[in-house]
Amino acid sequence: MAHEAIHETVEAILAHKPKGRLLDVPAGEGALAQRLLRIGYAVDCCDLYPEIFRLDGVEIRSGNLDSRLPYDDADFDVVVCVEGLEHIANPSNAIAEFSRLMGSGGCLIVSVPNIMNIEERLKWLFYGYTSHFKPLSKPAMAEISREFRGMEEIAVHVNPIGYSELRFLLEKYGFEIVKTYRDKKKDNSWAFLPLVALIRLVSVFSSKQKRAERWTDELNSDEVLMGGNTLIFEARKI
Repeated sequence: MAHEAIHETVEAILAHKPKGRLLDVPAGEGALAQRLLRIGYAVDCCDLYPEIFRLDGVEIRSGNLDSRLPYDDADFDVVVCVEGLEHIANPSNAIAEFSRLMGSGGCLIVSVPNIMNIEERLKWLFYGYTSHFKPLSKPAMAEISREFRGMEEIAVHVNPIGYSELRFLLEKYGFEIVKTYRDKKKDNSWAFLPLVALIRLVSVFSSKQKRAERWTDELNSDEVLMGGNTLIFEARKI
């Protein structure tokens, strides 16, 4: 149910890696799982609402990222979590579960809305909220409830987790980041280049040690600062 550009990026990341058993959670209707089956993975799927899953011939289990997932330790070589962490109350639990589900050398692909790109930083400054995390007022929730009828978690973004928070959790639970990706460039990104240049210039006046401690260069990278709507992490289980 995520944007197709995210699925294309995930497929490109995994296409040339050794194939093995892969967990797609949350799996949604199965669009990403179908892509990953096509490139050779043995795919298992899990979702809070397995009744919406539409892909024939693939096992789908009911599971909640805020609790223990219904699989044994080290069951998977790869775990993919696209458009999941922002919908749950406790991303820390989810990352801990992903760590439990794979052994050393396992690959984790996880995506979150990019709340740290330059456009979203400006929206926070002027509006007090970002595009993907608008206030969940009673009227807004009533509209979501009318549309999703008991499955509001599909639409509700409750946890604006950014690069720093997610990297901290990944490292806490035994992962190291291999690379970060953006789903696609924004068409209007050129308009923000002067401000981006200023932000990067200001960071130069910090010491190398301070920049390293605060991940300044990573936060000002093209993938984060000039990124699209989604930030995608490739991480390896140590």
